[in-house]
Amino acid sequence: MAGVAYGTAAAEDTIKIGVNEPLTGAFAASGTYIVNGAKLAAEQINASGGILGKQIELVIEDNKSNPTEAAAVAEKLITSDKVPIMMGAWGSSLTLAVMPKLMQYQVPMLVETSSSSKITKQGNPYIFRISPPSWVEAKIFQPLLPSLGIKKVDFLGINNDWGRGTITDFTAMFKENGVEVGLAETMDQGAEDMGAQLSKIKASDSDTIIVTTGVEQLTLVLKQVAALGITKKIITTGGSQNPDQLIQQAGAAANNTMHMVFFAPWDAAKTPHPDQSKVFIDAWAKAGHNAAGMTESYRGYDGIFVIKTAIEKAGKAEPEAIREAFWGVDVPTLNGNVTFTKDGPEGKESGQYLAKGTLITITDGKVVLPSS
Repeated sequence: MAGVAYGTAAAEDTIKIGVNEPLTGAFAASGTYIVNGAKLAAEQINASGGILGKQIELVIEDNKSNPTEAAAVAEKLITSDKVPIMMGAWGSSLTLAVMPKLMQYQVPMLVETSSSSKITKQGNPYIFRISPPSWVEAKIFQPLLPSLGIKKVDFLGINNDWGRGTITDFTAMFKENGVEVGLAETMDQGAEDMGAQLSKIKASDSDTIIVTTGVEQLTLVLKQVAALGITKKIITTGGSQNPDQLIQQAGAAANNTMHMVFFAPWDAAKTPHPDQSKVFIDAWAKAGHNAAGMTESYRGYDGIFVIKTAIEKAGKAEPEAIREAFWGVDVPTLNGNVTFTKDGPEGKESGQYLAKGTLITITDGKVVLPSS
């Protein structure tokens, strides 16, 4: 089925944007941050006149951190709500589950978080991603190797497309740069006891552990690392660890850990667009949200502004016009200026933004930015 009627939607007073995020389940904290960021963007856009003279309406649905549910939500948003564009779906496995629906109904989706390289390499021309895939994150990380002094790494990653993809792409980068790779341990997304994996890592001769998972599970990992007396360097990937939240939840166990983030709100002057960052930071505080959520919620905020620009460039809120317009956007966002490069099989490319990242350190319960 390739055609959903959008004529009635186009005649409505609002422009609908579907939002497919995990609001319950293992990734609920992160999904809620994304939605809150999207709401702030929508409020600001509507206060400034909306898009094409119409207010925007976010149609928000909970995918329950479940791939099957994410696909069902996408179908509901497209067929029942008649959204011409979606944003989602946080986790890589969730996004991969949605992708066949995008092809079936020919509706584009702005991917705000998922990092599996498979997402943009499968030949789905309805995918446009602003978050860095794990291979881009590995590329961002590579210049840091000399200063970090890493000799051998072990991995501990969530057992899904996000975690496994990170292990694959970072392993390739490390080996290309003479860093020895040891264990590759995984943990189920609902697991609370990682003692078996961490005991194996403790006994290895690595000096660094690369950890990939969401903030709630990462909190447990850090506490268990401290309890086991592991003193190896810990570096997290994926930008979904919310360092301030880790400080609140893990306490001293978060000290001396390092985390890749893609928006650094601790010093707006060092962000790509300081004035824009200040507007977001002030709006987030005014809304009463936890400051810890800004390193994740910015993606929902940026995503809605990128969608706004694409709809304006298209001149109409219709799926195919929006899809084509994404290729020509150049949008100042909290991460940098978003433009899309082609990734995937020729003729069926997805759009990928080459994001910027910063490796921060938690020292004595505070976030420390790199000096350069």
